[in-house]
Amino acid sequence: MPIEGAIFKFGDNVTTDQIIPARYIQNQDPRWLAEHCLEDADPTFAQRVKPGDVVVAGENFGHGSSREVAAVALKATGLACIVANSFGRIFFRNCLNQGLPCLVCPEAVEAARDRGSVKVDLATGEIEIGGRVYRAEPMPEFMQMLLESGGLVEYGRRRLESRR
Repeated sequence: MPIEGAIFKFGDNVTTDQIIPARYIQNQDPRWLAEHCLEDADPTFAQRVKPGDVVVAGENFGHGSSREVAAVALKATGLACIVANSFGRIFFRNCLNQGLPCLVCPEAVEAARDRGSVKVDLATGEIEIGGRVYRAEPMPEFMQMLLESGGLVEYGRRRLESRR
């Protein structure tokens, strides 16, 4: 499952409230959430992000409130992956449940430049930035199937249908 896109770089301690501010969560429509995704951290993010792009961030990305809409908002923008030094634990799981892969690779974070380009191979954990390859822990086959299905609910739905 190769990913290729632009880098949107953020620093340390980006909270779920910065990913999708509480003032917008009354409307659960993913398209609405995507329009306001990360607007307090980068007011132009929602207008610039394209399908296949990647957020690269520092420590503790997605910490704070356990709101699942943060992962929903990011996924709805077309974002393909997040690479960070570390993630908020619940946010990390919410992303996987939504079908949005998260990789930990401090070396790639250090090398990444905002608006640069990146290639990510989830199966091998390879992250290519500026012609150099960095290695994250590869996604296990089960997680790749979950992500390819579009998240946990769709994965479960497909498994149930295949057993009928």
